[in-house]
Amino acid sequence: MKPLFQLLKRPLLVVAAFSFLVNLLLLAPALFMLQVFDRVLASQSKETLLVLSLGMVIALGLMLMLDYLRSRLQGVIGNLIAEQLSPVVVKAMLERSARGVGRTSAEGLRDVAALRNLFSAQGLLALFDTPWAVVYVAVIWLAHPLLGATAASASVLMLVLAVLNDRITRRGIETLQKEAAKATRYLESSLQNAEVVQSLGMSDALIGRWQGQNARVSELQGATARKSVAMAAFTRMTRQLVQIMMQALGAYLVISGEGTPGILVATTVLLGRALSPVEQVVGSWRTLAEARLGFARLTDLLGAAGEQPERMKLPAPVGRLQAQGLVFRPLQSERMILAGVTFSLEPGESLAIIGASGAGKSTLARLLTGLWTPNTGTVRLDGVDLAQWPRHELGPWLGYLPQDVELFPGTVADNIARLGEADAEKVVLAAQRAGVHALILGLPQGYDTQIDGMGVMLSPGQRQRIALARALYGDPKLLVLDEPNSNLDGAGELALADALKALSGQVTVIVVTHRSTLVQHMDKMLVLDGGRVQHFGTVAEVMQAMQPGQGRAGAQVVAMPRAAEGRA
Repeated sequence: MKPLFQLLKRPLLVVAAFSFLVNLLLLAPALFMLQVFDRVLASQSKETLLVLSLGMVIALGLMLMLDYLRSRLQGVIGNLIAEQLSPVVVKAMLERSARGVGRTSAEGLRDVAALRNLFSAQGLLALFDTPWAVVYVAVIWLAHPLLGATAASASVLMLVLAVLNDRITRRGIETLQKEAAKATRYLESSLQNAEVVQSLGMSDALIGRWQGQNARVSELQGATARKSVAMAAFTRMTRQLVQIMMQALGAYLVISGEGTPGILVATTVLLGRALSPVEQVVGSWRTLAEARLGFARLTDLLGAAGEQPERMKLPAPVGRLQAQGLVFRPLQSERMILAGVTFSLEPGESLAIIGASGAGKSTLARLLTGLWTPNTGTVRLDGVDLAQWPRHELGPWLGYLPQDVELFPGTVADNIARLGEADAEKVVLAAQRAGVHALILGLPQGYDTQIDGMGVMLSPGQRQRIALARALYGDPKLLVLDEPNSNLDGAGELALADALKALSGQVTVIVVTHRSTLVQHMDKMLVLDGGRVQHFGTVAEVMQAMQPGQGRAGAQVVAMPRAAEGRA
């Protein structure tokens, strides 16, 4: 957030300067009334009245221009916040989601919107105007100490009401935001499973649960709104009461000969100006509170992501991979998914990772790509810890195909090119290496075929093969494939096998699989059981060691060739 503060420093100072001038000019109406009642009416001078009126017109014109400029600048600040924070927040959200420590909902962007809304509300300008209450009270004090003491007491009372409003509504607003976000996340996750919901007739049950969560939100919203509205109404009533008391006290001083009618009117106007910002703050308290909570959450989100220091650009890797003592345990869980996994691969070697469901294979794949960070141990590519390698530099050298394949809105070429500027030669080469070139040419518009975010118009096998081409795009030196043949038919299996053969000796390949058809194309094999390495070596050595009676995991390769692995 520090770079953002530096960016906003100058425009906020300009807003503060405009607020200073606007509030200074707001003294003019009180001075005008004072002169009219005490001099013009007494002297019956039309010339004095004309000059005072012209002066007021000029002062109000300047105030209009300055107030307009600061309001416009306030909107510019809101746009700057959205433009600067949104990309950083999305990047942090993607990182948290990829690491499995965050949700895929847009809460972070809603917090950015809350900050932006803050700069389109009058409550923020009221915060700049509130310190001027001291100046207005001081001017009233100069008119008469008793009036100044009354104005000071009224200002303190309004400030107490603002603090009380915060105490009364803060917890309710926080709870309301949490419950509203919970209901939104529930609906978002349900929409991702729309096919299952419709197929199994779960719509009514799902909507019923969502309505139950919304009812809780409505209940909290009603309670919070009642408190906020009650405090705002009480504040307005208190302000009117204070002004009436001020007028009564001023009238008493006029009757007693200790003041003039001009002082009575001028001090009443000044008191109204002193109390108005506090009333606006109380009226806009919910917007201010939501922005404050959003700012706190964004600070936590961006603080957890951390600012990456500038690092020296590293040379292109050749594909030497080393995993040393990898231990992984999810947050808030006592279950150890991986314990002491160690192995190494030379450039161009291939490795098959097998094991029972829940053995930790997919977790190991995520650690080997640097998506997740092990609790202890390191994953090194060409001797460099993946944690020290910036993702934008590591990405081009890495190919990854997850279990759950998702494509992005755009053309087939856009997806293969990883949403970057599509290089036609590289796109076609990646498709040919993946054995999917002919399939793509058979689509309605070939490589220019538009697909939606989940690739619904494509079959699961087609999505998987296009995602393989995406993993092979460019010149990856490390390729990690998690169940790459889970949705493939016979032709797809053959194309995948041919692709793996062509990569032999050129790219370091790691394949998580249950099927023996892929194991035979690998150089080495690693068997996981309960998060620990049971066997590691060449395929022939491991297969020999896994003969019946030699290990529990051996049957996974032979007896269950088409078993589907659960996410580990």
